[in-house]
Amino acid sequence: MENKAVVLGANYYIGLSTIRCLGMHDVHVAAVDYAWEGSYGLESKYCSETLIGPHYKEDPEGLVTFLINYAKQQTSTPVLIPTADPYVEFVDAYLPELREYFLIPQTEQGLYTKVMDKGTLHTLASEHGVAVPETVEVDDEDFVQKVDEIIQYPCLVKPVDSPAFVAKFRRKLFQVSNQEELLEKVQQAKDADIEVIVQRIIPGFDDHMYTFDAYLNQEAKVTHWVTCQKLRQFPINYGASVYTQQKYVPELYDLGAKFLEGIGYKGFAEIEFKKDAETGRYYLIEINVRITNLNHLLYKTGINIPYITYRDLTGDPLEPKAIQEDKNMVFWYAYEDLLAVREYIKTGQLSPKKVIGSYFRPKAHAIWDPKDPKPAIAFGKKMAGLVVDKVTKKS
Repeated sequence: MENKAVVLGANYYIGLSTIRCLGMHDVHVAAVDYAWEGSYGLESKYCSETLIGPHYKEDPEGLVTFLINYAKQQTSTPVLIPTADPYVEFVDAYLPELREYFLIPQTEQGLYTKVMDKGTLHTLASEHGVAVPETVEVDDEDFVQKVDEIIQYPCLVKPVDSPAFVAKFRRKLFQVSNQEELLEKVQQAKDADIEVIVQRIIPGFDDHMYTFDAYLNQEAKVTHWVTCQKLRQFPINYGASVYTQQKYVPELYDLGAKFLEGIGYKGFAEIEFKKDAETGRYYLIEINVRITNLNHLLYKTGINIPYITYRDLTGDPLEPKAIQEDKNMVFWYAYEDLLAVREYIKTGQLSPKKVIGSYFRPKAHAIWDPKDPKPAIAFGKKMAGLVVDKVTKKS
């Protein structure tokens, strides 16, 4: 295949999974990160090239120049695939320049950012008839009164820009139980110069979280899709998927495809929904506009998103496909799932018996692959190093 694939991000399993999904189809993969240390995805046998470039935040202009210089050396236009939110924001910020030298699904600058931004996303969703949790802006003069009347406690203080919030607080949001906590957490966010909103908690355990994962072609039409159900996440209750099953839920296609096509979206997106335990209504929670945590599960069930993207952009699209049955397959990120299980049991949300019973199913592992073991070994060394550092500091 003449066109190379440039994968941005190799220090997390999403990048690793993307590299594997392309490399196994003999696509030349150039994996890019800003440091060798911790970038275990660069150890994959499916990497044709490993490149260390400037940091996306510390030197974005340098990274643009680095990537364009690489593309200029190629005989065919490379496909550019970001695998983490900061890389998506980077690509969106420099989309016109990068599109001159790379094949990128999105053509409208700002749409990625608009969809990642909780405020503008909720406006878009409401305009297209998709339910979102009741929300109050903290800049409103009477926002505390509105929270009391519209949302009530407990409620959530959520970031408008998730990557910045997670980088600062190492969590996706704050849950608050009263007015005092609300004001404290809102002030913490303001002190960090991070915009937040206040949102109602949709009732239901973590298994009421669902995803609609879809690819939209250059006509902004859904060509491939699959739906999943979260079973456990970390941090618990408001975190990322660590144990998730593929589950056919046709209603999510009706909601998700209509919305994404309606806003003219192109490329891959994952919409997270929560099903209200009391009403059964699905609420849009957020959208991931890069390759997802569940990528290996999607691949194992028959939807190879990175390769679908590659083929579509290089002018040889794959046949449309949807997974319209239950495959009894689960995604498992063992390291964080074990941390999550401890918390679920400690808080009485799950029993040991239920947890143990859940493990006897075919799995799509986040990192481990017997055909490509080096990344898992590198990840193990990384974790061992962190443990040694903690023990050393304590002593």
